[in-house]
Amino acid sequence: MNDVKLAVLGGEGTGKSALTVRFLTKRFIGEYASNFESIYNKHLCLEGKQLNLEIYDPCSQPQKAKCSLTSELRWADGFVIVYDISDRSSFAFAKALIYRIREPQTSHCKRAVESAVLLVGNKQDLCHVREVGWKEGHKLALDNRCQFCELSAAEQSLEVEMMFIRIIKDILTNFKLKEKRRHSGSRSMAKLINNVFGKRRKSV
Repeated sequence: MNDVKLAVLGGEGTGKSALTVRFLTKRFIGEYASNFESIYNKHLCLEGKQLNLEIYDPCSQPQKAKCSLTSELRWADGFVIVYDISDRSSFAFAKALIYRIREPQTSHCKRAVESAVLLVGNKQDLCHVREVGWKEGHKLALDNRCQFCELSAAEQSLEVEMMFIRIIKDILTNFKLKEKRRHSGSRSMAKLINNVFGKRRKSV
């Protein structure tokens, strides 16, 4: 069984917990205590593989706080970054989170493959008080090699499910790519060793 670790990040009040619980239970709950962190587990079958999905939903950070993410970068295979389309400050915070994930990696969290990231504009049901345009979200995602979607955790259960399936599939694609590179690296090393020691044998 493959373990898939997904972190759902965003500013306070963006609905990241509502999205997570909507995916896990198909129910919408509007109010959450923002001072608790949770790790949820779900078993699912995708692309013929049994998966053990862990979803990390941290305490909501103040949107002016500096984004560290050191432990999340070490732990997660992928990220869902959530902002509220009716709150521009939440979009600025989402942008800071993406920049932190995509900045040149330090040695303690260096990855063979770039992390899968999906940017989500939540609360599409509040379109009448929109502060962040669809094009802005799409451009931010495109510029930083992320997937993008807008939806409403309150009204769109199926879309929320498809959004999570989409990021999980991206993570599985990364797993395959890492495995391919690992095998390729092993073959290259074996060839190098054979060349070095083969030549030495001939010279004896």
